[in-house]
Amino acid sequence: MAKKKQATWGGRFSTGPAELMLTFSESVSFDRRLAPFDIAGSKAHAAMLTHVGLITAQECKSIHRGLTQIEKEIAAGEFTWRAEFEDVHMNIEQALTQRVPAAAKLHTARSRNDQVATDMRLFFKWACGEVDDRLAGAQRALLALAEQAGDTLIPGYTHLQRAQPVQVAHHLAAYLEMFERDRTRFAAVADAANWCPLGAGALAGTTLPIDREFTAVQLGFVDAKGRPRVTQNSMDSVADRDGFVEFATAAALVGTHLSRLAEDLILWASSEFDFISLPDAFCTGSSLMPQKKNPDSCEILRGKAARLQGNLTTLLTLTKGLPLTYNRDLQEDKPPVFDSFDQTVMSLEVVAGTLVGSEFKVDKCAAAVADPALLATDLADYLVEAGVPFREAHHVVGAVVKLAETSKTPLNLLPNEAVAKIHSALKADWVKVFDLKRAGIRRQGTGMPGPKQVKRQLARWRRRLNS
Repeated sequence: MAKKKQATWGGRFSTGPAELMLTFSESVSFDRRLAPFDIAGSKAHAAMLTHVGLITAQECKSIHRGLTQIEKEIAAGEFTWRAEFEDVHMNIEQALTQRVPAAAKLHTARSRNDQVATDMRLFFKWACGEVDDRLAGAQRALLALAEQAGDTLIPGYTHLQRAQPVQVAHHLAAYLEMFERDRTRFAAVADAANWCPLGAGALAGTTLPIDREFTAVQLGFVDAKGRPRVTQNSMDSVADRDGFVEFATAAALVGTHLSRLAEDLILWASSEFDFISLPDAFCTGSSLMPQKKNPDSCEILRGKAARLQGNLTTLLTLTKGLPLTYNRDLQEDKPPVFDSFDQTVMSLEVVAGTLVGSEFKVDKCAAAVADPALLATDLADYLVEAGVPFREAHHVVGAVVKLAETSKTPLNLLPNEAVAKIHSALKADWVKVFDLKRAGIRRQGTGMPGPKQVKRQLARWRRRLNS
C-alpha cells in the first residue's frame, strides 16, 4: 500500500498526520490573504539568492514568472488552496514547484518562521495605510458636519448633566483630534514594522552567504534615506509579536473613539435630546413598532469596540507565556489581527456614511442651550473679576442657583434685590453674563469654543485634510 503523501517537513515521519490533525492545524483558511505579501517576499528572496550566486539568473527569472502567474490566479479566484499543505507559504511553493523545477531551490536559506514574520510586516505597512485613509475619510465627514452646523450651540455635558454651552462644531472637532491621534498611532505601527526579518531563518540564521540588506531594499524595508532596515537579532526576529499587539491596540483605540462618538449620536438622536436627525440609510425600524427609527449603525459601532478590545486581549494572552522562539501557538496570532483590520476599516466607513447623512435640528438645539444655568460659571467669573476669590465666588453662585430652584425662577430672571442680598459684589449688571453671544466672545483662548477660535480650528483642519 502506497504511503500517503507527506507534508514538506515529512522526511523523518513514517506516517502522515491524521485527518483531524490536518483540520485542526491548518491555517491556510485564514492566512491565504497574505498571498500578495508572501509572493513579494519570495520574489525578493529569489533575487537575493541570485545576487549572492546561490541560484542562476535564469532560475530566478523562471521563479518570478511562475509566482506572477500564481498571483494572477489567486486574484482571479482560480487558485486551488489545499489544507494538506497547511498554510499560504506551502500552498504557493507546492504549486510553483509543480510548474517551475527551479522552485525547489526557493526555500534555500529561509524558514517559514522568518517568511511569515516578513509577510506580516509587509501586511502591517499596507494595512496601516488603508486604515489611515479611512480615518481621514471619517475626519472629512466630521469636518463637513461641523461646518454644516455653523454657529449652532448645544449644551456641553459632564456626568451627562448640562454643564456649559459649546458650539456643535467644537464638540465634533474633539473627535477630529481623537482620530488624528489614531492616525499618528498607525503611522508609528507602520514605522515599527518597517524592519526586514527575512534571513533570520528558523531562529539562528544560516551558514549560507546571503545578503539580508539586499532583500530589505528589494522589499522596501528602508529608512527615509533609502537605507536598508534589517532586524538585529535572529531569535527576536521570529519570536517578536509586538507589531501584532501594537496594531490591535491602535485598532482598539479607534473602536473606543468610534464608540464614544456613536454614543453621542445615539443620545442626540433620541426624543429626549432631539438635536440631530440620522440618515435613514444607516438606521433601521422595529419589526413590531412602526414608528421606530433605531440608530443601529451607532449601536453596532459600540459593539465593534468591544470586539476590537477582545482581539487585543487575545493577542496579549496568546503571547504572554511563550518561550523563545517560534511556537505553534503563534499560528493563532493572525485571525485577531485580520479581524481588527476588517472591523476597523468597515466601522470607519460606516461612521463616515452616518455623519454625511446627518443634520442638526437648529431649533431644538437652540431651545436646549437657552437654559441660563449653563452660564452659572460665567457668573462666578464675573465675581472673580470684581475681586472675589474663586472659591468664595463658587459658593456665592451656588446660593444664587439655590434661590432660583427654591423660587422656581429661571436664574437670569431673579430680582436684583434678592440677588444683591447674597453678596455685595453682585451689582445691577450681574445679569449681563446670561448672554450666549457674550459667553462665546469671551472664550477666545486656544482650544476654547468661542466662535473665532472654532473658525480658526476648522480652517486648520480644512488645510490639514486637503493637503
